[in-house]
Amino acid sequence: MKMAPLPWILLLLVIVSGPGPRPTAGVQESCSLRCGDRNGPCSCHPTCSGLGTCCSDFRDFCLEISPSSGSMMGGKDFVAHFKWFGPTDGVICRFKESIQTLGYVDALKQVHCVSPLLYESGRIPFTISMDNGRTFTHSGTWLAVHPYKVSETEKSQLVNETHWQYYGTSGTAGNLSLTWNASVLLTPAVTIELWGYEETGWPYSANWTAKWSYLYPLATNISNSGFFTFTPKPAPLEYQKWKVGALRIINSKNYAGQNDVQALWTNDHALAWHLGDDFRADSVAWARTQCLAWENLEDQLPDFLKELPDCPCTLAQARADTGRFFTDYGCDIEHGSVCTYHPGAVHCVRSVQASPKYGSGQQCCYTKAGTQLLTADSTGGSTPDRGHDWGAPPYRTPPRVPGMSHWLYDVISFYYCCLWAPECHRYMRRRPSSDCRSYQPPHLASAFGDPHFVTFDGTNFTFNGRGEYVLLEGALTDLRVQVRAQPERTDHGTEARGTRLTAVAVQEGNSDVVEVRLAGTPVILEVLLNQEVLSFTEQSWMDLKGMFLSVASENKVSIMLSSGAGVEVSMQGSFLSVAVLLPEKFLTHTHGLLGTLNNNPTDDFTLRNGQVLPWNASAQQLFQFGADWAVHNTSSLFTYDSWMLVYNFMNQPKHDPNFKPLFPDEATLDPSQAEEATKLCANNPFCIFDVAATGSLSVGNATRVSYQQHQDRLKNLQPVVSCGWLAPPSNGYKEGSRYLMGSTIRFGCNSGYSLAGAETSTCQANGAWSAATPECHIGRNYTVLLSIIFGGLAVVALIAVIYVLIRRRKGHMSMWSSQP
Repeated sequence: MKMAPLPWILLLLVIVSGPGPRPTAGVQESCSLRCGDRNGPCSCHPTCSGLGTCCSDFRDFCLEISPSSGSMMGGKDFVAHFKWFGPTDGVICRFKESIQTLGYVDALKQVHCVSPLLYESGRIPFTISMDNGRTFTHSGTWLAVHPYKVSETEKSQLVNETHWQYYGTSGTAGNLSLTWNASVLLTPAVTIELWGYEETGWPYSANWTAKWSYLYPLATNISNSGFFTFTPKPAPLEYQKWKVGALRIINSKNYAGQNDVQALWTNDHALAWHLGDDFRADSVAWARTQCLAWENLEDQLPDFLKELPDCPCTLAQARADTGRFFTDYGCDIEHGSVCTYHPGAVHCVRSVQASPKYGSGQQCCYTKAGTQLLTADSTGGSTPDRGHDWGAPPYRTPPRVPGMSHWLYDVISFYYCCLWAPECHRYMRRRPSSDCRSYQPPHLASAFGDPHFVTFDGTNFTFNGRGEYVLLEGALTDLRVQVRAQPERTDHGTEARGTRLTAVAVQEGNSDVVEVRLAGTPVILEVLLNQEVLSFTEQSWMDLKGMFLSVASENKVSIMLSSGAGVEVSMQGSFLSVAVLLPEKFLTHTHGLLGTLNNNPTDDFTLRNGQVLPWNASAQQLFQFGADWAVHNTSSLFTYDSWMLVYNFMNQPKHDPNFKPLFPDEATLDPSQAEEATKLCANNPFCIFDVAATGSLSVGNATRVSYQQHQDRLKNLQPVVSCGWLAPPSNGYKEGSRYLMGSTIRFGCNSGYSLAGAETSTCQANGAWSAATPECHIGRNYTVLLSIIFGGLAVVALIAVIYVLIRRRKGHMSMWSSQP
């Protein structure tokens, strides 16, 4: 009998081949200069490890490194995991094809690189040359991180940072100290340097440039003890133009200001301590001058506020709208609400994406009561940013440099106007809080359990097919979300007639592709970027192409796309749950299993050809609806990096026509579980169905929890009517700072003034206040006037009564005197 050619067909389909000995000739048998390539007799693509098809030198050229991330300020030593036995004096590490640092080979023959100072965050490709720059045959990826998102153990610490940033102001003097982990720099002596940051050229012009500059040493050749203290002296005049900077600690063997050597940096900070005698003599006057200069510059710059999104109205909305807003690490309710710059707030969020034209950012802060804290009411209110704190692609140039552009245009000016001088009204006038009158919550849809779906328009249905399906396609931005469903095992080990979501893949336009899937035993969440498994042992946040990725816990992944759409994938038991949030602009631009977003649930079951199934379609019809949205082979976003995935999904129909599911109208509970299931699920039909389909109460409970989370988030995202900020009267005051429907503001006047108008105003359902702000008029307080009049009359009446009584008494005395 002739052998079937199936294995050869499979190999051709995946375009990979089996492993072989280390190549001795032929470039196609080596991964030198071929990383990411599937073609040839062996593979250099990340999927080759699971398939066993890698070239034997795959990891010598396609590098794994440790650590894999560090501050964008640079100076981090990392190991490239390949051995080198040749000459060791020609190691050059090149980042982004243009920035070169010197590497070295250690005593164990391991190759090291030092990360460079960068003006961007995110994944930075690098290559290594072992022949002094003639060829760069080894390649990998370095993750550059915003300085404030790096572990504190990786930085030098300013002891009492407030003391540093107020040094020279009234009552702030003495010594300053810093500490560091001495074991990071393996040297007996270190040098401590000051570096300054500036952005030169006219803002928003072609010559606007960002630059870090070495200024001068604080100490040279001192003991690497991990501690240094000194008494600051005013810097030479030529250095005083730098107002923002950071300290760097390096090996004393390096020359002063040497670029891209192993180092520890402090956080960037206001350089009050190095400013001149004029600052120390009268810091308020100095700061006022700087504040006025900043104000004058601001008035000449474009208005960036117009392109910022409105803030969510409530804290609940802000925490639920995870596609567009994310926790501000400077004021986080999950970490004790330490809100140094926003007193009165318990939580702040920032807009995830910078504004398209100016690279600006929105900030929204909330009180304990869950309402917005506005700068019009408090200096602790939220302030928008001319430079988004997290930067903005393509980074590198102002005002898009992560952290630093924000410092120059939004933070140091706050010091000038609010912290060092009493001119905060000037700052707040140019950084006013956004209210929420035009805020529109996103639309929410979910998939969970065995799989159950709740569409954007609120339709519920169950589709438990086996295969890979289009959860959502959004033509507006070419957003694609795909899911994989596989049969679940019952508690007895047999294959259930239900399925579970095991993988989710996401791409928007030409963005990176992110896949989240269940993997391993015990089951964990695994995240892949462009078909390569990511590690989150060092960082929980990644800046990627066209999206941001956050792993807040081992069971939850958040994907924030450039359009403002958000995808959250979480693990509930052995199932994946998916929540998708879409901004209003996606209205009428979606299709797939999550329906047509148009506030009309009757057309949610729309097939690819445009045919619409009735809203009360049978379970069998809905199964055909789901099958119709099977992923096409040419458009799959999934990674097939194991033979199980190749055999079962890549080379099979994307919808398995032979899998016979359990339909909801066929589901009956095992009598032995009926009582427990009813108690657990109450009136939740999804929970009941999943217990019946899988025979597992834990599966039913996971489904119950997922559905409740969907309901809770939907409640938090309900639209809220806001009437907007209401001003107090001139020469008066108001009581209350809540501006949502049903809220009442009370007004009063200062002493000597009278209220003309309504004493209260209530926010109505139409978004208008019931009354305008009243006026306070001098000397016309009618209540006081009437009190004076009636008080006067009372005094006159009292005097009259006394007069009458005295007259009567005198009359009696005359009568008594005439008697014997």
